Amino acid sequence: MAAKVSVIIPTYNRAHTLERALGSVLNQTFTDWQLIIVDDGSTDNTQELIQSISDPRIETIFTENRGVSYARNKGIERSTSPWLAFLDSDDEWLSHKLSVQVELAENNPELQIIHGDEIWIRHGVRVNPMNKHQKRGGDIFRDAIQLCCISPSTVMLKKTLIEQFGLFREDYPVCEDYDLWLKITAHYPVGYIKDPLIKKYGGHSDQLSLKLKAMDYWRILSLKSLLEKESLDPERKSWVKESIKERSEILLNGYRKHQNLENFDEIFRIKESL
Repeated sequence: MAAKVSVIIPTYNRAHTLERALGSVLNQTFTDWQLIIVDDGSTDNTQELIQSISDPRIETIFTENRGVSYARNKGIERSTSPWLAFLDSDDEWLSHKLSVQVELAENNPELQIIHGDEIWIRHGVRVNPMNKHQKRGGDIFRDAIQLCCISPSTVMLKKTLIEQFGLFREDYPVCEDYDLWLKITAHYPVGYIKDPLIKKYGGHSDQLSLKLKAMDYWRILSLKSLLEKESLDPERKSWVKESIKERSEILLNGYRKHQNLENFDEIFRIKESL
């Protein structure tokens, strides 16, 4: 019989944090899970670490280095559970994470996606998120337009949502989660647990968000795709168009300054097409 939740951990050269992440899954008070570790071509001692852990609920996929979206998608394809949960290999679940989400799902069968709050750790020190990062539940589509308002490491969602909206976009170097949450929240309410579910660690040099500063480029592409492919009511369409216009103007000013003509032309055409 399949486990209730398939947990997917993508990892690349993070053996130094992966052990903590794995331990946080093994320490869950809810135990009906399947764990799929996707090693995205690591060259450190990740394989040795994984092989040192013996648990029949754990399986591993080894791939060439093709990015976090590819790794997550391989885990999704291998999963056998009705619910999916993700854990970035540099984050840590609190021990009650799955149990409170499963309980909320069982008591609210209409919910298909559930997330929760998080504790932020930067350079080893706890910090308070800004107001714009405040999490909530219900109809959060407008929030999802503004920024990535669901942390992958906090989410638990039905696998049928992936079947409906598709896998993580592998052609996006960043904002692949923003893209998926947009599609889902455009149509479904989100369950929310106000208590922290994870410790989210940041500030380290290999974070993609630190390497790619112009993430609004990818957000604009996601918003444009949403307009073209999803059925949105007039109000939601207006929110999306407004965001594209605002983000485009900021990007275009930056492109003018740095003479980035290739991306300038593309973003200009998107803005003018609205």
